[in-house]
Amino acid sequence: MTLSSVVSRPNLEALTLHIVVTGGAGFIGSHLCEALLAQGHSVTAIDNFLTGNHQNIAHLHDNPDFQLVEHDIVRPLDTEEINALPPVDSVFHLASPASPADFSRIPLQIAIINSQGTNNVLEFALRHNARYLITSTSEAYGDPEVHPQTEAYNGNVNTTGPRACYDEGKRFGEAITSVYVREKGLDGRIVRIFNTYGPRMNPKDGRSVPNFITQALLGKPLTIYGDGSQTRSYCYVSDMVNGLIAVMFAPPETRGMIFNVGNPDERTIKDFAEIIGRLCKSNSVIEYLPALQDDPARRCPDITRITTTLGWRPTVPLEEGLPATIEWFRAQVWHN
Repeated sequence: MTLSSVVSRPNLEALTLHIVVTGGAGFIGSHLCEALLAQGHSVTAIDNFLTGNHQNIAHLHDNPDFQLVEHDIVRPLDTEEINALPPVDSVFHLASPASPADFSRIPLQIAIINSQGTNNVLEFALRHNARYLITSTSEAYGDPEVHPQTEAYNGNVNTTGPRACYDEGKRFGEAITSVYVREKGLDGRIVRIFNTYGPRMNPKDGRSVPNFITQALLGKPLTIYGDGSQTRSYCYVSDMVNGLIAVMFAPPETRGMIFNVGNPDERTIKDFAEIIGRLCKSNSVIEYLPALQDDPARRCPDITRITTTLGWRPTVPLEEGLPATIEWFRAQVWHN
């Protein structure tokens, strides 16, 4: 499935839209900006570079249809520069740190970004009468007792634990988005993103794929927290971007709906470590460390809703996505 086939729906395929992407300099956000520009849309990225990276969007600056606004969404989106933007048709709200390493480093900022910041972005979208999509997270399911996770499952979240700044922040983002849909007529949708990987991930992100790749390339032990039996389901970033675009431009009857977007190819963390070590041709050994608090034992999306409603499904297998990701990391490791 190609990107263009996902979004070529009646009354949308011929339109050139002005689209705002908050968190546009982030890992997924930068790929999304790139894809939307390739579609012929004009794109404004809003980012304060708390965790975004200028290098992620450096190649877009020469594109006349791309604009960067450096702004913290915790402050209202009504600065002189933002107010001078042309009318906005769609808002993808991706702005939020998402790395487990950040949950202990900047927990208060994460909580406020996902509450006050999300409210500010909602007000901005409403002011422009724009379609709105918020990227929530599989973390909304916590350490799930239902497997695989469907959108109807309300989760098993530790509301006061070390991950709560993000988990509960995203759950609040879903709640306030739903209020805006019901009470203010916002044309909004919610996506719960499952684990995503690919080029432009932060090598110091703290999640398993960047950790394992960086460690393998440097010949360091591959560190697993716990016994490695916990599972994840990794989706390549191009598939994730396709899914986000499919949901944003879905038919009107999907207004207010929640969609899981991810790859149901479930593997254990130990499997990921071994596969990455082999692909990197590394002699690194696996080192087991104490398990992290509230680390989910299993995580795998049920994608029946998005597959049956929108026809989206992931197409990039690990055997293709991981080598491309490793090559990008290899360039970063030797460059730095």
